[in-house]
Amino acid sequence: MTQRSSRDAPHRVAVIVDEGANPFETGVAVELFGLRRPELAGLLTRPWYAFSLCGPRRAVRMRDGFFTMSGVEGLDAAVTADTVILPSRPDPVTEAQPEVLAAVRAAHENGARVVGFCTGAFVLAAAGVLDGRRATTHWMWTDRLAAHYPAVTVDPDVLFVDAGDVFTAAGSAAALDLGLHLIRRDHGAEAAAVVARRLVFAAHRDGGQRQFVERPLPDVGDTSLAPLIAWAQARLDQPLTVADLAARAAMSPATLHRRFRAELGTTPLAWLTEERVDLACRLLERGERRMDVVAHASGLGTAANLRTRVRRRTGLSPTAYQRRFRGDAG
Repeated sequence: MTQRSSRDAPHRVAVIVDEGANPFETGVAVELFGLRRPELAGLLTRPWYAFSLCGPRRAVRMRDGFFTMSGVEGLDAAVTADTVILPSRPDPVTEAQPEVLAAVRAAHENGARVVGFCTGAFVLAAAGVLDGRRATTHWMWTDRLAAHYPAVTVDPDVLFVDAGDVFTAAGSAAALDLGLHLIRRDHGAEAAAVVARRLVFAAHRDGGQRQFVERPLPDVGDTSLAPLIAWAQARLDQPLTVADLAARAAMSPATLHRRFRAELGTTPLAWLTEERVDLACRLLERGERRMDVVAHASGLGTAANLRTRVRRRTGLSPTAYQRRFRGDAG
């Protein structure tokens, strides 16, 4: 098995660009993992990513032949990477080249986590790494993925799926959601929030949110939920309830629920809980060791609820999470 990167070495990310790869998802990977991030100066407790684009050939024609990407590394870069990303393909039913599938299998067997952006999930499925796993892809292709690969449990309604060491995202923008989720796992909630602000993108959209949201034309005078969200985010330490949010928005709880579903693809309670957990994680990263203080400041109430929610989100206890993402935590 290939030795994974140590804490002091950069986590190695390799993006496989095969014939017809989509420039958008490839660009998302480059933006999130390949560029220097000066906005994170003084915040990181471990090195940023080491990034490479690799493929079966040195020059790859991108989708519709719009341009050719040259100087691509060989697939050995994927086999020895810590994370391997497959961007979407315009014709997902046509199986990827055998050498690409072999590289994906080898990387996963070596302990790498593998990621499919949009129809990149088809490559993961063809390589066999999604067998017995839950996964998603763009809503236009979920039925096809389920039909072609019955061993995969396809969830058509979510933005992305975190299956531990295999990750899949829905349509194009969901690649950003999943990428930020990976940054959050690797470098903490604070770093992910800073990168999201730099990209002018939502800092946290939970993977369980719906990927296809109906947007009927609003009635005259209707407004977005943005003012309500900003108001609630400034008061997460207070005992806010869905009824409080509805009263602030001057609508019934049932109407608020419909509006959240329509605009955000989630429920008011689920959104409020995720915001509070995200705040708790940032407080832990900043060094607050008193769990009752973190629980109160984030609105989670008790240290017991804090432990439950943080472990459910991160797989770690609050103390372990703090040790991981704050270098001076004792």
